[in-house]
Amino acid sequence: VQLQASGGGLVQAGGSLRLSCAASGLTFSSYYMGWFRQAPGKERESVVVINRSGGTTYFSDSMKGRFTISRDNAKNTVYLQMNSLKPEDTAVYYCAAGRILSGRSDRYDYWGQGTQVTVSS
Repeated sequence: VQLQASGGGLVQAGGSLRLSCAASGLTFSSYYMGWFRQAPGKERESVVVINRSGGTTYFSDSMKGRFTISRDNAKNTVYLQMNSLKPEDTAVYYCAAGRILSGRSDRYDYWGQGTQVTVSS
């Protein structure tokens, strides 16, 4: 199983980025897909999870209305559209695949390698 995250980069505050995570080696449509992030010196936190049919669950109010997750089961890919980015969104962003809906990172079976997002003020 491989999850390949991409799309990170350096952006100014107020800007946008779109992350992608391409999955292979698993039955993608059977998995919940989540985005997590980890800032320096902080624990990994859940951003948002999407279920198999497209329903979403946010685990942080600070990202509601700014971040949107979506998935394309035909392309085995999950996306994270991030708008109105803030310096505090700076982190390594990880995609993950799991069998249950959870905001806990230890509930996920497979992880991407992470992609760095840096938001300058």
